Amino acid sequence: MQNDPVALEARHGAHNYHPLPVVLTRGEGVYLFDTEGRRYLDMMSAYSAVSFGHSHPALVQALTEQAQRLAVTSRAFHTDRLGPFLAALCSATGMERALPMNSGAEAVETAIKAARKWAYKVKRVPEGRAQIVVAEGNFAGRTTTIVGFSSEAQYRDGFGPFAPGFVSVPYGDAAALERAIGPHTAAFIVEPIQGEAGIVVPPAGYLREVRAICNRHDVLMICDEVQTGLGRTGAMLACDHEGVRPDGLTLGKALGGGLLPVSAFLARADVMDQFTPGDHGSTFGGNPLAAAVGLAALELLERDRLAERAADLGAYLMERLRGLRHPAITELRGRGLLVGVQIDPSVASARQVCEALMHEGVLTKDTHHTVVRLAPPLTITRAQVDVAVAALARVLQALAPAAARVEQPLPA
Repeated sequence: MQNDPVALEARHGAHNYHPLPVVLTRGEGVYLFDTEGRRYLDMMSAYSAVSFGHSHPALVQALTEQAQRLAVTSRAFHTDRLGPFLAALCSATGMERALPMNSGAEAVETAIKAARKWAYKVKRVPEGRAQIVVAEGNFAGRTTTIVGFSSEAQYRDGFGPFAPGFVSVPYGDAAALERAIGPHTAAFIVEPIQGEAGIVVPPAGYLREVRAICNRHDVLMICDEVQTGLGRTGAMLACDHEGVRPDGLTLGKALGGGLLPVSAFLARADVMDQFTPGDHGSTFGGNPLAAAVGLAALELLERDRLAERAADLGAYLMERLRGLRHPAITELRGRGLLVGVQIDPSVASARQVCEALMHEGVLTKDTHHTVVRLAPPLTITRAQVDVAVAALARVLQALAPAAARVEQPLPA
């Protein structure tokens, strides 16, 4: 059909995504609506970008009011929105300095530049020799530098040559990190919970060990919290669960309130102060519109105690999922409202489960073909959690009826 949006996308767009076969047109709170008017429970929230729900009135108001006043000037000039936003961001995270960008990948690229310059100017690593340690299974974005240190073959295939200076170690293995550190090591960049790898939670105490190792060797600990930050795991930052303060921090996704891309690299003053005028920048980074929405998002996060809500509802979600006792579920992983449901591939692929959930009125996405991601807006209710779990129970029953052992009937 000439005006079919899916056909138009296929004809005129790059085929770099494989969306579920649904065409969405509207969002409200925890719900999405398709072009036929059907309502779906959003259990993915755009990889945490929609942590506040779709079209939250307070965030839409902040966006609208600021758009009518001043949207973009570039950083060639001061604006009345940026300072308050940066102050609130530093206050919320306990960091000293913040550098605003747009996408999460840009925040990580900024962290890489900051770590290298700090290594040369402060640690006195010989120019061009700085190394950054990363963890296997990492996902920090799609830029050429970042995919160059990915351990996922597809992310690298056809995109080399890649930038040198990165060393990869097994995730969750603190001893391996210490062995990998040398005199030229600038930083270790790590996700407190690996999202794209399948919601992989490291062993208890891992981040504390990493912090101690980095202290011993004068290496920057940089936590990539683009997905896990801002309340998602039941704390402001996922590293807060172990009482760890990193030297650098990347945030994004939820920082834009589900309305526009907003990200930031935050760090100790001595790290951030290595940047001088002309070293780094972005036409849109820190624009008044982004700053106004980011500030409103931070205020909403605190006002509605959304981190605490994620802790409570995340525990409830895990309890309900464990109650399914279905053999197709081989493992449950996560923290707060970031949960991965590992599916036995002999029963079904995670993609099949997600497609079946779509027909049940629940939207989410698989990762690595075997994990169903459950990461709804932090505004979800217990009743809505029950709806999602009941839908999953019906899907698993249909996919593996002979093996199903659901403990008790679940609410519809």
